[in-house]
Amino acid sequence: MQTLWLQLQALWAIFDRHPLLQAAMGLAVLLVVAWGCGRLMRLLLQRAARLLARQLNLNWVEDLRHNKVFLRLGQMVPSLVVQFGLALVPELNASLEHVLGNVAQAVTILFQALALGALLNALLDIYARTEHARTRSIKGYVQLAKMMLYVFASIIIVATLIDRSPLLLLSGLGAMSAVILLVYKDTLLSFVAGVQLTSNDMLRVGDWIEMPQVGADGDVVDITLNTVKVQNFDKTIVSIPTWRLMSESFRNWRGMQQAGGRRIKRSLFIDASSVRFLAPEEQTTLGEVRLLTDYVARKQAELQAWNEAQGKVANRAANQRRMTNLGTFRAFALAYLKSHPDVQPNMTCMVRQMESTPQGVPIEVYCFTRTTVWAEYERIQGDIFDYLLAVLPEFGLVLYQQPSGADMRVGLGARAAEGEAGSVQTN
Repeated sequence: MQTLWLQLQALWAIFDRHPLLQAAMGLAVLLVVAWGCGRLMRLLLQRAARLLARQLNLNWVEDLRHNKVFLRLGQMVPSLVVQFGLALVPELNASLEHVLGNVAQAVTILFQALALGALLNALLDIYARTEHARTRSIKGYVQLAKMMLYVFASIIIVATLIDRSPLLLLSGLGAMSAVILLVYKDTLLSFVAGVQLTSNDMLRVGDWIEMPQVGADGDVVDITLNTVKVQNFDKTIVSIPTWRLMSESFRNWRGMQQAGGRRIKRSLFIDASSVRFLAPEEQTTLGEVRLLTDYVARKQAELQAWNEAQGKVANRAANQRRMTNLGTFRAFALAYLKSHPDVQPNMTCMVRQMESTPQGVPIEVYCFTRTTVWAEYERIQGDIFDYLLAVLPEFGLVLYQQPSGADMRVGLGARAAEGEAGSVQTN
């Protein structure tokens, strides 16, 4: 034991004769202590966070841990230990102590900024679970706050390292304001646009929007400071600069989804040559159709009263009012829509005749379904028009269709057969 003590005294005498070695050893010990304190602090903070989140069911503590807030706070400890422990290092040069102190302080500021950035990310996750997150996105504001935080932290770190006042660097940035505005032009425009979109409730995450000029037709999945991400129905992602949503028009289908009904607006083009008056026996037959019984009876009584009021002039057919197959079909289609279980009864429902076109007489079906689900909407719309197309012959109506190659072959074949028959008769 005495021998060990003598060896330690000899080693200490060597340190006394070499101040630089003594200072180097002191710095080494300080760095080891700082590293150990940092590791210990990180373990304690993370263990305490796990216990709090598990026992008290505090979700926000888990968010802080997930976003590495406690890790960043623990990483500040080594630089703080170095910053305040330099005064205890023996034989350390004052200039070197000042430089190392500035470096340690700059590292502390860096991890402070990273901890605040992680805290903002955690607050964003906490906010995302609230009801307000469905209507108001704050991701753009958080990104702007982080950008400003990192800019000011960088200025303070540089000022600390060069041992100058941060105001000096800020005054230099003021002179470069024109360049800064040019570089961050899109960011500033997008921020202003994001504020307007959010404050006016024009866009939310989950909205179905349509913007053909950028190829967007799908659901909004993310709203950031610079871009709005839209997932199209083919699962592609379109990133739209936020400022374009204010400078250009887009369609938001949220109103349709909130209303609880999606519009059907489609036309049947009827061949004009198939439109005619109904014969009395046809009226009787159609009057037996359940959806037309009341309409036919009411219409017959109305027309009979009107024709009788005309006196003798009603003997001529042109002076009479008569039922048409097209008007009866419109009444049937409207009654069919109103009785359909998947058509919204509290919204506009009508069947109207549009202006005639070279493709025929358009009969437009205008109604709303009870559901806004795309697949269900298409199924309901298909079922309605399948039935209406199939029931047209019951009214003596024909759907217009442009002549196809098969029609041309049938027509030419009939003409050829007529020509052959005529030649045989002549012979």
